Amino acid sequence: MQFTWLSPWQPHVRAILRIVVALLFLQHGLIKLIGFPSGGMPGPQTVGTLLWVAGIIELVTSLLVLIGLWTRVAAFLASGEMAVAYFMFHAPKGFYPALNMGEGAILYCFIFLYLAAAGPGAWSIDGARQRSDPIR
Repeated sequence: MQFTWLSPWQPHVRAILRIVVALLFLQHGLIKLIGFPSGGMPGPQTVGTLLWVAGIIELVTSLLVLIGLWTRVAAFLASGEMAVAYFMFHAPKGFYPALNMGEGAILYCFIFLYLAAAGPGAWSIDGARQRSDPIR
């Protein structure tokens, strides 16, 4: 028995994944840039520091992925940022992601890499632009 009854919904489920992941990722950028939600670690960063730059990347890429604009490029950049974050901040604390607190970075890295390869799915500006362009 094949489990294919969800196949017609694949673009919509991918869009839901894209939107939820983008909203979760957005929080990381907002915490670093403006301290919202309050109490989040690492908190607001000084302009120009590495964590501040990470916050800018997270803010911009999450908003682009959220609305589905330049999704593949934004997701690829976010994936790369998460790979760098893992190897710079988590891996030095130990080999096992469950112990070095790197599970989130790894998951974000590979979910964004998937979105870069697969595209935005349904409900995206990229998709609307492609449908309205007669040359494509």
